[in-house]
Amino acid sequence: MIQPISTQKIIYVPKGGINSIITQLGAQNSNISVGFDKLLLRLFGYPQSGWIDMGGTVLTKADYLYQLSHAKAATRAVTLIPGETVYIFLEQLSKKLNLSFETLQYEYEKLSQFEDGWIIPETYNIPLGIDEKRLISYLINDSKKRNETLSRKLTGSYDESEWNKILTIASIIQKESANNAEMPIVSSVIYNRLKIGMKLQMDGTLNYGQFSHTKITPKRIREDISSYNTYAHYGLPKNPVCAVNIEAIKAALKPDKTKYLYFVKGENGQHLFTETYSEHLKNISK
Repeated sequence: MIQPISTQKIIYVPKGGINSIITQLGAQNSNISVGFDKLLLRLFGYPQSGWIDMGGTVLTKADYLYQLSHAKAATRAVTLIPGETVYIFLEQLSKKLNLSFETLQYEYEKLSQFEDGWIIPETYNIPLGIDEKRLISYLINDSKKRNETLSRKLTGSYDESEWNKILTIASIIQKESANNAEMPIVSSVIYNRLKIGMKLQMDGTLNYGQFSHTKITPKRIREDISSYNTYAHYGLPKNPVCAVNIEAIKAALKPDKTKYLYFVKGENGQHLFTETYSEHLKNISK
């Protein structure tokens, strides 16, 4: 029991039974085994799920197993809201956890094949003391698993590229809708335009990355050459624009059946939808 074990100071223990937890920890450290260590861990108490501060990076096995059932890491809450971009979220993480924004961005670009939209929007209780690489690895791996589960639940299957397309449509719906109730109608406009080969021409697609809160101007529309510029390019952007809620995903999967092609924000903040451009111009004039 005095055999030294090397560990990260901050580790994440997933939910599950003792066998499952010991097996996963054993995959990371060959000095941990299911047999005797499981029995000893039961004596100390049931292992806690979540972030654990091990108190050091080299521990005896007894101390290591004790920490699993008694220690907790100090955490700080950081919220990714639906409609926000990874760029802004990484800025929040950097400021609240005293981490390097550049390193967070580097690790994200290295580990994620998609620019945005895959991290689940919610409040994350992140441990103080975690480094940039392990934080990004956790966020990406956790969100990938949850996206796959969500896809199978809502569609009955999972294909990564197809799910990315759904998230892309959902992200435009998220950016453009005044509220959740409007989402299926906005979704119908997107599908109707795609069906007839019409450019989406939606401002929300240009609020990607660092431009999340930037006002879209004619100059910006002319100068942006990215795939997110749906004024310049036909079809969908290559990746989602932002994080999305479940309502936006459901709207992307099941749009309302309409003939709407246009919408403009009305006086009450909600949108006015029309089938023809002439009707659309009348709404604009109001």
